[in-house]
Amino acid sequence: MDTIKALYTRRSVRKFQNKPVPMNLIEEAVKAAMFAPSAKNQQPWEFIIVDKREILDKIPSFSPYAVMVKGAPAGVLVCFNREYESAEGFFPQDLGAATQNLLLSLHANGIGAVWTGVYPREDRVNGFMDLFKLPPQVIPFAFVVIGYPESELPVADRFKKERVHYNKW
Repeated sequence: MDTIKALYTRRSVRKFQNKPVPMNLIEEAVKAAMFAPSAKNQQPWEFIIVDKREILDKIPSFSPYAVMVKGAPAGVLVCFNREYESAEGFFPQDLGAATQNLLLSLHANGIGAVWTGVYPREDRVNGFMDLFKLPPQVIPFAFVVIGYPESELPVADRFKKERVHYNKW
């Protein structure tokens, strides 16, 4: 899929077909995430691919906006590893870029996904840390729910010319 088309047509998918996503496509999306820019090229990320139903079904108990995971075949937990930090305080930008790359890669391969926020919500951070037995230096940032879309979502025009400024406010 053309990059511009992927940017304009990607949507948050919350309803999924009862169909597994091939692991190689999830791994390809994680690889794409690792090609995101990061401050000082610190690449402070870690990823956990989740496809076990018993794990996925526990997530909404502490991450209420991830309830759609109960109908999805997989997800990816995007994490920040403090051991890789060389540009203090920039990890939200780094992991945001990585998460966007993950979403675009999935979309380009016909796979739907939705980014559910974890960091900085303490209850969600703690829930993911406990469920996945994360070491203290690894902080969960986002959980991306993955699956084939139940239906095609309409393309929306989100461009707002009035929010573009040139050379000054």
